[in-house]
Amino acid sequence: MLAIDCALLAAIPHAGGVYGPVAASGIVAFAIFLGLGFSKLKAQQEEIPFSGRLFAAHFAFLALFFLCNFAVQRSSGARTLSTAAILGLVTPLALGIAVLPLACIPLNTWIATRRATGALWLYASLAGLGAWCLRYPLQQSWIAHSNLQGRFLQVITYHCVHAILRLFLPDLIGSLALCTIGTERFLISIGPQCSGVEGLGLVLVFTTAWLWYFRRENRFPQALLLIPCALATVWLLNIARIAVLVLIGNAGAPEIAIVGFHSQAGWISFTLVALGFSMASQKLSWVRKALPIAASQLADSTGEAAGLNLSAAALAQSETGESPATSAYLLPFLAILGASFISKAASGYFEWLYPLRFVVAAMAIWSFRGELKKLNWRFGWLAPVVGAAIFVLWIAPVWWSHQRSASTLGAALAALPFTARWAWICFRTMAAVVTVPIAEELAFRGYLARRLVLRDFTAVPFANMTILSVGFSSVAFGLMHGQHWLAGIAAGLAYAGALKWRGRIGDAVVAHATSNLLLAAWVLLLGDWAQW
Repeated sequence: MLAIDCALLAAIPHAGGVYGPVAASGIVAFAIFLGLGFSKLKAQQEEIPFSGRLFAAHFAFLALFFLCNFAVQRSSGARTLSTAAILGLVTPLALGIAVLPLACIPLNTWIATRRATGALWLYASLAGLGAWCLRYPLQQSWIAHSNLQGRFLQVITYHCVHAILRLFLPDLIGSLALCTIGTERFLISIGPQCSGVEGLGLVLVFTTAWLWYFRRENRFPQALLLIPCALATVWLLNIARIAVLVLIGNAGAPEIAIVGFHSQAGWISFTLVALGFSMASQKLSWVRKALPIAASQLADSTGEAAGLNLSAAALAQSETGESPATSAYLLPFLAILGASFISKAASGYFEWLYPLRFVVAAMAIWSFRGELKKLNWRFGWLAPVVGAAIFVLWIAPVWWSHQRSASTLGAALAALPFTARWAWICFRTMAAVVTVPIAEELAFRGYLARRLVLRDFTAVPFANMTILSVGFSSVAFGLMHGQHWLAGIAAGLAYAGALKWRGRIGDAVVAHATSNLLLAAWVLLLGDWAQW
């Protein structure tokens, strides 16, 4: 919810720089207080009710804040705001911030937690104040100035990339003052945003959250040593990314280097580091806590290695609370994401490797067919009706405005030979109608919507998904669809509703497939390639 609020604040004209630091420092303080006091908070009350009305009021106050901010900006422009205008902006924002914690946790529970946690509120507030005070000097340390001492990270990146490229390109040219490097055929500029700051921030957030979530399974402080290892790895991968980008462009593929590889290589690096970090925290004996001695008693007196391994695996699953079916629900979707990274990185404006997405997803689904057969894949009449309704909602803006977004996909397909063009279209359609609906419904409705209810999500019937879990999973699903995020959220809610009504995943998959099939027909018949 805090992440959604930050996104809304960032979308408000002129508000990011004004309210963003305040929101960030408040989030730091709130996160520390809630994180450190969570165990005592749960001790006060086992079942904490959620108020949907207060949650709706929270977004209503934010909407009012947005409208007031827009009205004030239009009326005052660049002039200094009056006291009344400032109060008109601050009041709905303050009310919205105050209502959010009350929607999640009742007031009496907050009071009891405040008493149980002692001076933790003071320490959390000081941490938030510290985040506010440090924001300016930390920002300035990453910003490029005319003085090279002010952009040390950018300069270090330049020297490392230069040292690598010098081994492969004898005609290497560059300027340290401008941070440009390459050859006469292909020259790039290493900006502050390309110096690895974003990757370091993402990895730091991920590793911290991971260790906190699995704090009971890891040894401390040994586990903390994995964080600098992960940061160093993503830093080195960023240097390699820039060097490879120059090599690709110099080899005669500047479009692939700038459009495809440049946009995807960073995410590939982050994914690899996150995967390696998670595996290391689970597999390294000096980080992972040893199983209790009682685990050995689960094996028979002969001490067979196979029996002991199975017992240890079962005990580990009981400790983490994760279901052994997790892989079956998530890996098809993760396979699509991984294939999309590779296909986009190897493409320019046209993703010619898109069929790879269908192939790897189909392989992942087939490999878990034994586990997936346990689900109910039947469907009723409601499924295609819901899918058709979502299709209408999806293309309604285009139908209403009679304006289609520009897209180069049609021209790129027309330039291909006949066989290659229709092979690409067939794979694109099969992915949209078969593998994508199955993979996404397994991940968002089958796993996430139930995992938010209980760790052992397979024990939660689809009919017992909560309003809160459906809402969060639908928002996550919608945010994956870029500019169509609002229609994506509505689609997630509709597919979850079809699933919850009969408790059959087949209804959700068929509804999803129907929407995608009708959308594919729309694209192919009307040439609206921007919808793909």
